[in-house]
Amino acid sequence: MRSGLRVLGWMLIGVLAASAAGQAGTHSRHAGRVDTVTSGTRVLYTFPQSNNSATPLYALVNGSLKTIDMTMYELVDTVFSADLVAACKRGVKVRVILDQNLEKSSNTAAYNQLNKTTNCSAAWANPAFQATHQKSMIVDGTKLAIITLNLTTRYYTTSRDFALVETDAADIAAVEATFNADFKSTTSFAYQPGKGTDLIWSPTTATADLLGIINGATKTLLVENEEMGAANVVSALEAACKRGVAVHVAMTNLTAYKTEFAALKAAGCGVHLYASTATGLYIHAKVLVADYGLSTQMVYVGSINFSIPSMTDNRELGLYVSDATIVKALQTQVTTDYAGAPAL
Repeated sequence: MRSGLRVLGWMLIGVLAASAAGQAGTHSRHAGRVDTVTSGTRVLYTFPQSNNSATPLYALVNGSLKTIDMTMYELVDTVFSADLVAACKRGVKVRVILDQNLEKSSNTAAYNQLNKTTNCSAAWANPAFQATHQKSMIVDGTKLAIITLNLTTRYYTTSRDFALVETDAADIAAVEATFNADFKSTTSFAYQPGKGTDLIWSPTTATADLLGIINGATKTLLVENEEMGAANVVSALEAACKRGVAVHVAMTNLTAYKTEFAALKAAGCGVHLYASTATGLYIHAKVLVADYGLSTQMVYVGSINFSIPSMTDNRELGLYVSDATIVKALQTQVTTDYAGAPAL
């Protein structure tokens, strides 16, 4: 839930601390980052990009030929909206689901613009969910982008995020089927989205899947997330540290999680925190890398935060990552992010 958490963080940090820590955070934003990593038909994009834009996501829209089906928590980027409209005008059928429970005011301009354009249609997300925080896009029925960032221009310069584009047919079919149901608001908590090859969904499988990764770690565990409010996740991380797993947590220092950070440190976890400032690196990505390089390796990236609402009340989407090249890129970036922030 980016907007409220970040604004709150700025208010709580204070001007002097923000100024001092902001310089280090700004220096770290691009440290170790490679904009694009390609492995076969999979592509990982790391944000902030070197041009501080969402260029790879614009390219997906501008390269579309037939269809775009997108679910997005926040669509405030007017360039992206204009690209969607342009796609519609060249004959591409565009459908977009936008959150209304928490971000309706932010999304209304894009919603109205799309619904005034031939071939474009926007739907408000199913109100059954506390929020539709999923961020994904299917292009031409052949490419699936699973995204951690929101389409909010002001965060492109500071937000650590990832977008993974793949062509796995089973994943695409499962996400498309769920999109069709969500677009009509016919889904409920009883609806079971397809798992495809490696998908993780909220509110159905996220809790078991994410806890399974943490509980299965035997040697190392890298963590990036925006939130740390779920007691079951904190307990699982504490238990991992106490059984000897080297757990490294890289996050933004939000006061809301002061107690959880202290508990993780007391359990022996490494907790490195970036100051919450207007210009420094903000950890918005949601990543787990367990047992990198071992036979027990498990990796997650997606939209799911470590909060009870995110795992059990929202519509969210992530996936297990097994491609060695993509995993290495995630491991390298999260390791660099961890090293770039001061220890608690």
